[in-house]
Amino acid sequence: MARFFYILLIAIAFSSCSPFQKALKSDDIKLKYETAEMLYEKGKYAKAIRLFEQIAPSYGGKPQAEKMFYMYSQSLYKTKQYYTAGYQFEKFTASYPRSEKIEEASFLGAKSYYQLSPRYSLDQTDTYKALDKLQAFINNFPNSQLMPEANELVKELREKLEKKAYEIAKQYHKTGEYFGDFNAAIKAFDNFIIDFPGTPLKEDALYYKFDSSYLLAINSVPAKMQQRLIDAKANYAALVKFRPETKYKQEADESLAKIEAELQKFSN
Repeated sequence: MARFFYILLIAIAFSSCSPFQKALKSDDIKLKYETAEMLYEKGKYAKAIRLFEQIAPSYGGKPQAEKMFYMYSQSLYKTKQYYTAGYQFEKFTASYPRSEKIEEASFLGAKSYYQLSPRYSLDQTDTYKALDKLQAFINNFPNSQLMPEANELVKELREKLEKKAYEIAKQYHKTGEYFGDFNAAIKAFDNFIIDFPGTPLKEDALYYKFDSSYLLAINSVPAKMQQRLIDAKANYAALVKFRPETKYKQEADESLAKIEAELQKFSN
């Protein structure tokens, strides 16, 4: 009796072999495609990917290739394999420029790189790449219904780069206090203000640029001090011109008084 049940269990196991397993082990390309499509439609993207990967090299030029590569790219995106998804969507748009899916594929290819963009404190190579791809989408599909989302993603990425640039400039200001050289901080805040003219951090940047120039001036050798004091005074003027009642006014006014006192020595 035990042997009978053992044989029965084996028979059930073999007979219940899933369509996925059968397709995975089969040499029938058509069966693999049909099974992958069925799995894709059911949202079983990880299994579909395994079959797509098996048949992709054999599908170039076939009538079903466009649909297959689109499903493959989508499956990669759905399973958060963004590097590969971005590559496959780019390959899809290059191979099928007249596809009815070209707009969506272009957007998702760009969005794949957006998904790869790390927090602002890390290297921003993927952020710049995402911005390039999203801008290309915006240029190529100006009337797309996806435009609001594309613009929102661009805004988010630019804010990330803005915060990164500001924090780098702040770091230069901080290290300047240790090494006595604030030139890098002044330059970094200059670049930040030029690169992000509409930033909500402009007041902060103008203050720390002034503070950097002030600290550079009062710690200078006599031969360079007068010009640096004049430059610092100009940076104070830029701050209060932008925001007359700046939140930094007390600190800035105290520094300005010291600048004026030092400049008076040169007049005498």
